[in-house]
Amino acid sequence: MKRFFTVFVMIAVVGTVMVSSCKKKPKPLSEIIGRVWSAQLIKHGSSVVYTKGAATNPTPGYLNFRLDLSSPTSATLKEWDGNTFTGQWEVQETTAGNTLILKNLTPQPTGTNGTIQFTINSATETEFVMTRTSGSQKTGGTINNYTLVSP
Repeated sequence: MKRFFTVFVMIAVVGTVMVSSCKKKPKPLSEIIGRVWSAQLIKHGSSVVYTKGAATNPTPGYLNFRLDLSSPTSATLKEWDGNTFTGQWEVQETTAGNTLILKNLTPQPTGTNGTIQFTINSATETEFVMTRTSGSQKTGGTINNYTLVSP
């Protein structure tokens, strides 16, 4: 009986090691969001201003919104008003949360000194939810929330 128990424990340990070593490591956040994103649902403050596919939208320009993070360092942001900004992007991952930083944007978006930061609320390879960390002068100083999809 003792021998059976010893063999059983050894099989259990080896099986656990094999299963845990076969688990895939999760992709880095920068790899998950490193693609082109378009608007699905946009809120200026608490007001919904754009819903993809809706018959009418208060801010229809979001139909052309694009956030291109497909290059490991270069970013292009095409805003709802048609303005396009280019620069770099990076992700800062901390225990307090993750932040997307668009920096060295040219031309500089009004009131940003060339940098816009977003809190990353959630991210998968098909949906990316983020909240701007400071008010947007273009939208009256509101803190905007973006639910984006990868087309």
